[in-house]
Amino acid sequence: MLQDITEQRIRCPHCGHHLHVTLDTTSGDQDYYDECPACCSDIHFNLHIDEYRQKIQLAVDSDDEQVF
Repeated sequence: MLQDITEQRIRCPHCGHHLHVTLDTTSGDQDYYDECPACCSDIHFNLHIDEYRQKIQLAVDSDDEQVF
């Protein structure tokens, strides 16, 4: 069984600063933004909970690509 709250170390896609984020898995899959404390840029988090394999998948990106 997965833990409800876990901590993950990530790297900011903008400035490269390493930070620890707390992931709350009680709400299931999540797609949200949070601000980097070092450069104040938005970081896009995409959290997927794989119940079958008992794994948490976290994708982090800058989400600053422009679509033409």
